[in-house]
Amino acid sequence: MRRMLPVAIVLAAAVAIGAGLGLLPAGWVFVAKPLATLLLMVLAWPRGTDTPRLRRLVLVGLVLSLAGDVALMWPKEGFLPGLIAFLLAHLAYIAAFCTRAKFLSRRTPFAVYAVVAGAVLMHLWPGVPAALRVPVLLYVLCLASMAAQAAAVWLAARGTADEALTRSAAIGGALFVASDALLATNKFAGPLPLAPLLVLSTYWAAQFFIVGSLRERATPTFP
Repeated sequence: MRRMLPVAIVLAAAVAIGAGLGLLPAGWVFVAKPLATLLLMVLAWPRGTDTPRLRRLVLVGLVLSLAGDVALMWPKEGFLPGLIAFLLAHLAYIAAFCTRAKFLSRRTPFAVYAVVAGAVLMHLWPGVPAALRVPVLLYVLCLASMAAQAAAVWLAARGTADEALTRSAAIGGALFVASDALLATNKFAGPLPLAPLLVLSTYWAAQFFIVGSLRERATPTFP
């Protein structure tokens, strides 16, 4: 059953992307999009039992992400609620990653992501409505901090038994930045070709790698 979950996630994501591209009935996105994130929650549920606080915070982040997914299915009315839901999700992920290393324990990732965030904001700023500028600025700051903390945790864990797990979180953080940069570019700077494919594939890949930062429960062995 556990082995089939990644396949089910990919299928649900593919249906949502197909609906977004107009290859499938548009209404299918209202089922497939939240379903993909729900399945990620099911995948995460049995993992991380050795790190209960980390597990709990990642699950909180996924629940908030699900709320954001639902809100963003209405791009105009739901954009601000979706932005707030994902901002809270990133705060949960930051708290999760801080269980493995102190915030700002490595400065280099924060400097790198500050440059990335600044470049993204410079690109988007002329197209961001005045009413959304403060929420967008806060969101980008929170998103970049989440990705930077994930990378800092990986750097702190290099050479240890947790290196692979923390690397997964760092990849997830980087993919989240890429996904949200693509989404914001499509919304504020002009339509991107194949936007649903680019945005949603990187988004669910990001969540998948963050879930992968939780240690998988060992399968019992019998003599």
